[in-house]
Amino acid sequence: MVSSKVVRVFLAILLHNYAVSSSDPDPISDFCIPKTNVSLDHVPSCKNASLVTVEDFVFSGIKSPGNFRKTGFSSTPVNSGVFPGLNTLGMSFVRADFDVGGVNIPHYHPRATETAFVVEGKIYSGFVDTQNRIFAKVIEKGEVMVFPRGLMHFQMNVGDSPATIIGSFNSQNPGLVRIPFAVFGSGIKEELLMKAFGLNSKELDKLRKRFESN
Repeated sequence: MVSSKVVRVFLAILLHNYAVSSSDPDPISDFCIPKTNVSLDHVPSCKNASLVTVEDFVFSGIKSPGNFRKTGFSSTPVNSGVFPGLNTLGMSFVRADFDVGGVNIPHYHPRATETAFVVEGKIYSGFVDTQNRIFAKVIEKGEVMVFPRGLMHFQMNVGDSPATIIGSFNSQNPGLVRIPFAVFGSGIKEELLMKAFGLNSKELDKLRKRFESN
């Protein structure tokens, strides 16, 4: 006979797996336009439906490119924090602009799959799976690439003119972990990083200064 302790442990594992694999909760109404500014870590109270207008569902903040000239890359995230009409709908998106040679560094979104649509330009784009296989190619205007949830991905403008991508996410709050900043800018113990990456103290200090200052 299976002991009650084993059953409790098994149920705990099932609940944990459900929690980490589920996406945004389904809405329980047509929409929820917040009464106040949205915080991405909780669901706010909604306006009375009679006070909602079409303007609550229109966003104009990504008509123009971001300022990518200084670093070669800029991104403008659009979530319910800036576009309240997205609240409770389980989606968000981003505009990314690249100068020639501009790079969107390796990163991942822990809570969402992303589709990236090339508006202009040529983008070397790809991701790495959990078997350390790379899936990458140059995609051009009108093409789309999908990045599975939680997998590291990257992009680089390989054309001879600026490029633009619109990315969409199946989460209101997809999250963003930029690999170099997470590794070298988060305060991980120096000895561990030196051993993990074969760096000496001087090399590690240079990387830390670079990514801690951003």
